[in-house]
Amino acid sequence: MTDKLKAEARNFKPLRSLIAVVVVILATYLITKLFIPNDASDLGAWSLIPALFLVIYIFATKRILESLTLASIMGFIMVSDGSNLLKTFSDSLIGVMMSEDIAWLIVVCGLMGSIISLIERSGGAFAFGEWAATKAKSRKSALIWTWILGVIIFIDDYLNSLTVGSCMTSLTDKHKVPREMLSYVVSSTAAPLCVLIPISTWAVFCGRLLESNGWAPEGKGLIYFIYTIPFNFYGWAAALLVPLIVIGLIPIFGPMKGAEKRVAEGGPLAPPGSEKIDIHGEGSEMEMPDHPKMMNLFLPILVLIGSTIIFDVKMEMGVLCTLVFMFAFYLIQGLMSAMEFADVCVKGLQSMILPLMLMVLAFLFAEVNDQIGFTAYVIHSAAKLMTPALMPFIIFMALAVTEFITGTNWGMYVIALPIVIPLATELDVNMALAVAAVLSAGVLGSHCCFYSDATILTSSACGCDNFRHAFTQMPFGLLAGVIAAVGFLICGFIF
Repeated sequence: MTDKLKAEARNFKPLRSLIAVVVVILATYLITKLFIPNDASDLGAWSLIPALFLVIYIFATKRILESLTLASIMGFIMVSDGSNLLKTFSDSLIGVMMSEDIAWLIVVCGLMGSIISLIERSGGAFAFGEWAATKAKSRKSALIWTWILGVIIFIDDYLNSLTVGSCMTSLTDKHKVPREMLSYVVSSTAAPLCVLIPISTWAVFCGRLLESNGWAPEGKGLIYFIYTIPFNFYGWAAALLVPLIVIGLIPIFGPMKGAEKRVAEGGPLAPPGSEKIDIHGEGSEMEMPDHPKMMNLFLPILVLIGSTIIFDVKMEMGVLCTLVFMFAFYLIQGLMSAMEFADVCVKGLQSMILPLMLMVLAFLFAEVNDQIGFTAYVIHSAAKLMTPALMPFIIFMALAVTEFITGTNWGMYVIALPIVIPLATELDVNMALAVAAVLSAGVLGSHCCFYSDATILTSSACGCDNFRHAFTQMPFGLLAGVIAAVGFLICGFIF
């Protein structure tokens, strides 16, 4: 943790940050007073300002915590009309921190950090890496094994990213795979797979939304979710592109080529700054048992998946049951004492602090975007261009952009589906196709976003700077996005 703080301090430029804060506050205050209407719910095109600033500032500085904070402040100045800024900001931050979503994230992601640390301490991850090294004897086979493991662990994207990234990092490191490439493979089998599998946390959540918004009858949400699976073009494209890129049928292009060149020339596997977010940063200091066993990895994962399914696909219950199982299982083997078990759990929680901070700020930014009507403005603006045939295509494109900016796919679904479902009914559009366009847009935007939960957790598990992960992955995500857009365009006319 000390090394991470030192690296952060070296990269921090206090004068630049102070000037940025002052300029942003003054400029936003003047714009608010001179041009923006008093009603924050009717800002129109002005609601785009924080989003545009965020994207530009991230590319200019590559500092995501700072960018999210400043963009949120801009939004809250607009909401508060320049007055009571601190109170508005504080109230919204407390509201976000006390929300069920953040509580769920802290419980699930924090304790997943503990589970991963315990698996490493038990030697399970090391034993699996040694076994996998005997099966995957080349770079291609190592990445294909990563993709296969990602396909198998489909129950939840968080579970997928954290487990697969943690398990496969040592193996792909042996074959000199850049961490950016590993992160891309892991990320592409997380959320993209979850929107294609009816037994996943995504399916349960989306099914409930389809019921609450009137398309699916009560209790039939999962069945209606299944109707969208054939049309979820981004999920299919993103997942199936991975093996084609790994085996070379589609050549590596874009910024990923730079990562490959860096490693080929003897450079580090991870890009600069990765130590700040890597949850394995201190893993080498852990004591390893004399005879590590793979069952110390696979049995906890099986318990996690099984208990999650048993408790109606609730990840928080699965995580708690797994920790109870691991406590008994590891102590019976004499791998650690009860006190050491607690110490390792705390160390795992500590490793998730930065990812959780990033997600809290992303949710805060999404909250202020809701207050200024950003997503609703984009959808209503896009609706002016819609015909029945073009609606799925336009919805997919518009919502992919908004999700790329807001970074909270489930939050976007909550806002967008109540608008899109009545609109599709009015235009007599195939409802499964229209809903699939919304779901696909959420995955595409989240896949490419620099601060989405998908990007942050994958970066943490794979030990890759989240800006570099998103930046190198974006061209492949956009390629899958183009394929999906063509699919929605064609099906819009066919159906």
